[in-house]
Amino acid sequence: MTTKKQRAKRTNERTAEKKELKTRLKVGDPVMVLSGGNKNKGKVVKSQTGKILKFLPKRNRVIVSGLNMIKRHKKAMTSQDSAGILEREGSVHISNVMYYREDIGKPVRISMQTLDDGRKVRGFKHPETKAFEQIDV
Repeated sequence: MTTKKQRAKRTNERTAEKKELKTRLKVGDPVMVLSGGNKNKGKVVKSQTGKILKFLPKRNRVIVSGLNMIKRHKKAMTSQDSAGILEREGSVHISNVMYYREDIGKPVRISMQTLDDGRKVRGFKHPETKAFEQIDV
């Protein structure tokens, strides 16, 4: 008979294999949240925008600035530490965010294209003109 610890260890070993996060997004990219949040709690995250602060590849999640704020109650461990309620950004699943272009006002799908000189660049197809526009110049 296996214990809870043994089962947890097995599942952790399986999930540890997928460390690489396959995405074309980078830290600092503006993104829009496509879905998520909880209306009953007053945490509507859908259609809000922010910049990517951090990737969490083991859990397939990203942390977006100013979105999905959560509260953590901190206890003072020493006399110099301050106790209180800390508010910080929570994570959002990578499938729920999309690159956001401010000048268009819409989220766009990123694609890669090889230029004539052999460089691969990130970009997107403009919704109206259908022309490829580079993100990284």
